[in-house]
Amino acid sequence: MTTWTADPHPGENRLAASAAVAVMIAAQVALSEELTFQPWWLLPGVECVLLVALFAANPTRFTRESKMIRTASLGLIGVASLITAWAAGRLVWMIATGHAPADPPVLLLNGAGVWVTNVVVFALWFWELDRGGPAARSKARCPDPDFLFPQMATPNVARKGWHPQFLDYLYVSFTNAAAFSPTDTMPLSRWAKFLMMGQSAVSLITAALVVARAVNILR
Repeated sequence: MTTWTADPHPGENRLAASAAVAVMIAAQVALSEELTFQPWWLLPGVECVLLVALFAANPTRFTRESKMIRTASLGLIGVASLITAWAAGRLVWMIATGHAPADPPVLLLNGAGVWVTNVVVFALWFWELDRGGPAARSKARCPDPDFLFPQMATPNVARKGWHPQFLDYLYVSFTNAAAFSPTDTMPLSRWAKFLMMGQSAVSLITAALVVARAVNILR
């Protein structure tokens, strides 16, 4: 029986991850003023600075490793998580207390913005923490996976040398947020299970309250 093994491979291209971060920052900036920290530009500005610094460290592929790079990467995701948690919490509170926007399109756009940032933030967490992050995975330093992708379970149907990249983690995050549970990729480590559980809870609460409020307004 063929088994999947974590082998060294060329570092992952940074384009997909950087594009996702840019979309996430744009979604954060587009949120209503009531859902953002003030001044509104402060935390997105911190994210942009960290993104530029990380781009300078690994301009094309994720190959270099250092404590500083790791700290900056986790810091970027941490700031993004703070923005998402604040926006989701504020949106839920406003809906629950009757202070949400009375205009359905505005409410739905804010809900969509929170949902999109939720998807990207957790995709970044999955991607950055699985087996030590993209640079560590390229060197196969941590062979035990935190996520079991289909290609790992059935390597005979995967192309030779396959390894997960950011878009794979983005898909895992999207399906977990949409289905409120894992779909084709299973979490193996406890932290992965905890993160997926938290993401599903945020997605479910946000989507349910936003849709219910919008339907109530339309009536």
